[in-house]
Amino acid sequence: MPNQILAAIGIPAIFLASTLLAASPEMHSIRTDADVALDTNPDSPFWKNAEPVFATRDNRGNPVTAKMEVQSRWTSENIYFLFQCPFEELYLKPSPTTTQETNELWNWDVAEVFIGSDFKNIKRYREFEVSPQGEWVDLDIDLSTPHHEDGWTWNSGFQSAARIDRGAKVWYAAMRIPWSAITPTAPKPGATFRINLYLSEGPPSNHKSIVWQPTLTKTFHTPERFGLLRIVAGRR
Repeated sequence: MPNQILAAIGIPAIFLASTLLAASPEMHSIRTDADVALDTNPDSPFWKNAEPVFATRDNRGNPVTAKMEVQSRWTSENIYFLFQCPFEELYLKPSPTTTQETNELWNWDVAEVFIGSDFKNIKRYREFEVSPQGEWVDLDIDLSTPHHEDGWTWNSGFQSAARIDRGAKVWYAAMRIPWSAITPTAPKPGATFRINLYLSEGPPSNHKSIVWQPTLTKTFHTPERFGLLRIVAGRR
């Protein structure tokens, strides 16, 4: 039954969100004992035992030819993500800068993670983006405001690295995000977060939006469709 009908008969939005999340696919982030330098090599010891998930569909749920692979690990201070992004045609911002964040980076090729700790107000979450050239932007998202994109002025302190393998037609990116940017207290094994993963690829004439959990809308900003990230002590 569509959410609009459920809301019209008096079922609250928080119940709808919790119902969706109850059946949401899970991604696991695997504990590691110590923080490390950012590593974009999927064959490195750091990433070897991390469980992957795959973004294989567009916003509407249609299969796509390319798939983005994402892995995650965590420590008491930070959470890490590794993105492996095959491409047909890169669409890169001219004159990139990696010393400060790039507003509106989402208009170019980027890998993105949206993550939130608030299961009551699902319109609040954080957005982190990195480009094939290593540009980055972070946003404090509040969908109840008229211009949620203004959240880019927030600074999380996250770090990123990226590289392009043009021969293999794959680009790689890694993020290290402080827990303090996501949740008031460091999580323990078993903790869950709301999450979705996205890849924007190609020029406007051949643009592809590749997602982990299809939003079924025109926008990535559809928190009702997020999956779950579970913090675990070891690989299951």
